[in-house]
Amino acid sequence: MATLTRAAVARAVSARSALSRAGTATGVGRVARGGLAGAGAAVVTALAQFALVMVVTRTFSLEVAGAFFTATALALMAAGVAKLDAGNGLVYFIARARTYGYRGMSGYIRAGLVPGLVVATVAAAALHPHLGLLAPALPVMVAADVLLAATRGFGAMRPTVVLDGLLLPAAQLLLVTAAAWLLTPVPEGVSPPTWLGLAWAAPYAVVLVLAAAALRGRVPRTPYLPGTCRDLWRHTAPRSVAAAVQAVFQRLDIVVVAVLGGPAQAAVYTAATRFKVVGQLANQGLARAAQPRLVRALADGELERARELYQATTAWLVVTTWPVWLGYALLAPWALRLFGPEYADGTPVALVLAATMMVATACGMVDVVLTAAGHTTASLGNLVTAVAVTLALDLALVPAHGALGAALGWSAGVLLKNALPLWQLHRRYGLRPFGRHSLAALRVRTWAAV
Repeated sequence: MATLTRAAVARAVSARSALSRAGTATGVGRVARGGLAGAGAAVVTALAQFALVMVVTRTFSLEVAGAFFTATALALMAAGVAKLDAGNGLVYFIARARTYGYRGMSGYIRAGLVPGLVVATVAAAALHPHLGLLAPALPVMVAADVLLAATRGFGAMRPTVVLDGLLLPAAQLLLVTAAAWLLTPVPEGVSPPTWLGLAWAAPYAVVLVLAAAALRGRVPRTPYLPGTCRDLWRHTAPRSVAAAVQAVFQRLDIVVVAVLGGPAQAAVYTAATRFKVVGQLANQGLARAAQPRLVRALADGELERARELYQATTAWLVVTTWPVWLGYALLAPWALRLFGPEYADGTPVALVLAATMMVATACGMVDVVLTAAGHTTASLGNLVTAVAVTLALDLALVPAHGALGAALGWSAGVLLKNALPLWQLHRRYGLRPFGRHSLAALRVRTWAAV
């Protein structure tokens, strides 16, 4: 009897281990599918934004193009701050709530949405003198982002890929092109940056409506749970500050170049760094797919599963983005002339961009892993340090070197922003971006699991 009991226990343990391995493989396969979809959307977005920049630079002067790019950068910065990182907070709580039937999730969504709308409305009023017709779009941009994030918490990547990755950039390109055509030649008394900004912002309203429709069928109607708002913002508040700093970090360089170097230098800098969005969006696509699974793995103490997800996504990032950066570095002198002959001066900026992004993608999505492990305060400290270094170098280099000075400052900040969490993850958990799971992630059977 004892022998039979031990054999039964052994079989049960073996079956449980097999189920765990199968679950891990399935999870990695789903991340691969979501990451591939996100990477595909990143390519579409990058091409659409590249074409949009080309339309503006080929149609208008350096000064007009620089003013438009500065206004949109300021709008994205303000919206990024106003989001308060509520989207990632919702992903965290919704992903964890699956085990008890998503009870109270409608309350969490309202708790995440309302504060951001209030902040965005205040920001729109404060920035109206600088943004003009772009200002009313800020609350719409915030609401669309939060609702799309909530759909990802339920495990749905399609709304984000289709609406944010495909529809939005395509509609922006179409409407900005139409506005540029209508403004050529520029009618007397008309400000081209203002009307171009309105055309750029209008598609966010469509994305908001469709995101709300996509979320509606996924949220169960359950009673509001006491303490919902407190729980959400107790977790999200430190990360809200970090997200605000990150939003400033992403767009600060364009605004600084415009202030210190003038709109013409801002136009050259924007054109030369336009492909920066490729790495950012590819990383974002994989992060959106992997984040809920990383949260669950680290919450359950499954360090090996978290290690597999981290190393697999890093391998995919390198494979999908390094060819782009190498090609851009080689073709930059010719590619930048597509914007106009005066934009060829941005070649050194493009080379700095390509080298920096290759190093950054080799680190993987370190900050996502760090925050999934609950270290939001450490993530905030890393971001603040990176922004401080970037701003200090920008102030020192931009007046003398213009766009190149801003690129060097941005590069230093990006490298620091990746190096600090990389060291922290290795010290606390022994996690590294490359290891035995890296090559396995690229094998045929991994993609077959998709």
